[in-house]
Amino acid sequence: MAPAPAPAPASSGRIRPWLVVGDLVLAVLWVCAGALVKLAVYNVLGLGGRPEGEAAKVSLSVVYMFLFAWLESATGGASYNPLTAISGALASRGGIALYLFTVFVRVPAQVIGAVIGVMLMRFTFPKVGKGAALSVGVHHGALTEGLATLMVVMVSLTLKKKEQGFFVKTWIASIWKMTIHILSSDMTGGIMNPASAFAWAYARGDHTSFDHLLVYWLAPLQATLVAVWVVTFLTKPKKTKEQEADKNKNKKE
Repeated sequence: MAPAPAPAPASSGRIRPWLVVGDLVLAVLWVCAGALVKLAVYNVLGLGGRPEGEAAKVSLSVVYMFLFAWLESATGGASYNPLTAISGALASRGGIALYLFTVFVRVPAQVIGAVIGVMLMRFTFPKVGKGAALSVGVHHGALTEGLATLMVVMVSLTLKKKEQGFFVKTWIASIWKMTIHILSSDMTGGIMNPASAFAWAYARGDHTSFDHLLVYWLAPLQATLVAVWVVTFLTKPKKTKEQEADKNKNKKE
């Protein structure tokens, strides 16, 4: 599981090179945290396959999602999820330079961090498993992962525009993301994080397969672009919409 956290702060409209280090470190920690929760619930507590086990996993996941949301804020916008970084860059309208920096510098750092985290966990705990895998057809999986990502990113971006406090925003985002994760976990793992998905696929050796690229990269990235466009359009100030409508009328005349 790797749902996307709350988007980066509003100051993300400019290039901040130091975020690359934060991205890498958070990606390592995120993968390790998710794996440790599963080990604790399934191996240590022995609750695998039981309702109590799922409840314990969800509770622990919400706790560390709060921790990572705080780390994101403390680092000024570092993230473990490429979708969060990309959606933040697009929503901030920081220009092509910021977008290229995010795609070609920050995203690779997140992927490398996730791979390091998986290798570390597999070396330290050989019984950690091989991560979530696609259990349905590739097109079914792409649609599932895409819709899940769309709903999560839309809510995250909408919450960013609200004036509620950190706790309320993080609570709403965490519960929403866990709900979407649970609904999609039996089909794609409900990952919604290309970096984490790539790291586990790399460990299995299927990271270059068409199924992996379509389901865990192309579908979520397209869904993120759509989510940013929809939220930007729906939350656009009324005056701006009216001005654009007037411009369109003038062009037609």
